[in-house]
Amino acid sequence: MIELEIRDGVAEITLNAPAKLNALGEAALAELGEAYDQAEFTGVRALVLRGEGRAFCAGRDIAGVDPRDDDVQGYLGGRVEPLLKRMSRFPAPTFAVAHGACLGVGLGLLIASDIVYVADTAKIGSPFKNLGATLDSGGHALFVERLGAHRTMDLIVTGRLMSGAEAVAAGLFSQVFPADEVLEATRAAAHEAASGPTQAFIASKRLVADLRDHRHGLWASMSDENRAQAALCDTDDYREGFAAFQEKRTPQFTGRG
Repeated sequence: MIELEIRDGVAEITLNAPAKLNALGEAALAELGEAYDQAEFTGVRALVLRGEGRAFCAGRDIAGVDPRDDDVQGYLGGRVEPLLKRMSRFPAPTFAVAHGACLGVGLGLLIASDIVYVADTAKIGSPFKNLGATLDSGGHALFVERLGAHRTMDLIVTGRLMSGAEAVAAGLFSQVFPADEVLEATRAAAHEAASGPTQAFIASKRLVADLRDHRHGLWASMSDENRAQAALCDTDDYREGFAAFQEKRTPQFTGRG
């Protein structure tokens, strides 16, 4: 599912499971981490992360997951959070290409990237109300910091998804492009970065990371999300939301624990 190509000092990592909108299971998360390790080992000076097909990444691959014994804490805390930390600490500028669905773990992959170029048709937000679950992968910290508490709760409760243009206008990500131009624009920027003062970029990465972590406690917030998600696993609504998604029907929530 994960492909790595290195050319002229730039690594390009592709999520290549378009039939499932690049949703990520545990094996794919491990592959993605290994791709970052390999790219770092070769000493690349920039990295591009992209998704193949109609979406960047629609989140977690829950095919075959039984909500009655789902180890969501193991998935989020044991797999996703370490991967996002590893991505954020990559020692060269990292770019992500956001198009189509960028949800859940997919949103986390964007948060962990340095620069995010977004297609105008991208879909960003919190669709978890239909699963009886909660926003994860650092989404609360990002949304509250950039959008404020009221708009964050509006997105969570309504499940409305922002377009790429709206997300960039709100300050969530870097720049917006037409869908048929965003990949080449990102590649061009990455190659320009690879020919630049890499050590100066690395110094700025560290400074920005320190400011970000101090400002909204991204990793502390992510750990809180993981615990909240694990607690929700024991609710009837969570089990109903999962079953409805897998059975492609509208969930019937009771609101009970």
